[in-house]
This record gives sequence, C-alpha cells and structure tokens, in this order.
Amino acid sequence: MTKILDFLFPPSCPLCGDNVGADGTLCAACWGKINWIGNPKCWVCGYPFPADMDLGPRPLCPVCAAGKSELDWLRSACVYDAASREIMLPFKHSGTLKFGRVMSNAMIGAMRDFDASTLPAPDLIIPVPLAYFRIWKRGYNQAAVLARPIAAHLEIPVDVSSVRRTYRRDMGHLNQRQRRENIKGVFHVRRPKNIVGKNILIVDDVMTTGATFSELRRVLKRAGAANVYGISFCRVVKAI
Repeated sequence: MTKILDFLFPPSCPLCGDNVGADGTLCAACWGKINWIGNPKCWVCGYPFPADMDLGPRPLCPVCAAGKSELDWLRSACVYDAASREIMLPFKHSGTLKFGRVMSNAMIGAMRDFDASTLPAPDLIIPVPLAYFRIWKRGYNQAAVLARPIAAHLEIPVDVSSVRRTYRRDMGHLNQRQRRENIKGVFHVRRPKNIVGKNILIVDDVMTTGATFSELRRVLKRAGAANVYGISFCRVVKAI
C-alpha cells in the first residue's frame, strides 16, 4: 500500500515541493541551505567551533570548561538563522506541522554522537512544557510533536504530565538576563515518582540562551532526576 501511495502521491520536499525519496526529508538544495552543526563542537553542550580547529576528541567550550553548562549533555541539529527559521517558525507558530518530521529526523541525527560508554542512556523524554493557555491558543505543544518520533526511535516513553508550566509573558524579545529572571519558578513537578532516578531527555524546538533548559534541569534535579540531557532542532550561536 505504501508503494502505491508513494507512486500516486510521491513524497515532496516540505520547503520547495520538489520530489524527495521519503516523507520528512528535504531535497538536496534545501538541505544545503541549512547550517547543520557538525564537528568540531563542545563535547558537553554541542556548541560549534570553527571547522578548521583541531581541538582533540572531547573539546569543551569556555562555559562547559567552567562547569556552567545548562545540561549534563546537549545537542542541536543546526544553527538558528534565516534558513532554519523558514522551518522552525512556521512549525512553531503557524501550525505547519509538516516540518515536524524534518526537524525530529534532524534531531535524531544530532544525537548520534551520544556516548553511552560515559553517560547513562536516557530512559524518559520530557518535551518542554507549555502553559495551558498557550496550548489552548496554539492548539498543540510543538516540543511534544517533536518528541514523539524521537521517543519512538529511542524506544523510550514520552512524559507530558509530570511537569507543569505556569503562564508567563512571551520571552521572544527578552535578553539573556531577562529570560533567566522570567523563567524562574515556572516549572512544577507534579509527579516526582516518575522523575526520581531517571535519566531524562528534554526536547525543544530552539535553544536561545539556554535559560529554559537550565531552569527545567534545576527543577528536575531537585525532584531526584539522575541526569538531564537536551536536544533541540536549532540553537542561537553567539561568540563566546
């Protein structure tokens, strides 16, 4: 049946409409426009370094070298820029859910360098929660949409009920200090028994300053989580 449907309705690139080999993939031209994050990058947070730098097998950015990383391990598939915004913003704000599979596939790819020999594998996924008002207004939690294919790939459950988020004003135009102040105290663990001793993977669409990841990690660790990892589709990259 799948072959018949692919023949009648061939998979197309969600950005330009050209034919592609499978649903949830970009054509070569659109793929080439995205600034994908490869090596070298920080071994802990995935911050990308210039391509011509040889920093050894496990380089650390200054933030992680100082022990101030937002999470115990973090990766992003690509840099947040004009090209990735064409995917991320319509998916997040306009209900263009066809981009979700492209994003989650890219995030799965970004997790391939997770070193299970040094870190316990994640056994639970928590999408960054949205306040009920935002879910009602938007109709969906974009992080939860991304989390489901990742959870299926890793064969671990998704938990959307153990952590609740209090509504606060949008952080889109806040600076790093304002974001950290605005996010304090918004997450509340409702079911600690689901958190204690777990290695948790947080899923979100974009990492801007790391304030959301950092606050969620603080709350989860206080509730007894063993390790807290993170994966996002894109991240803002600034000089450090």
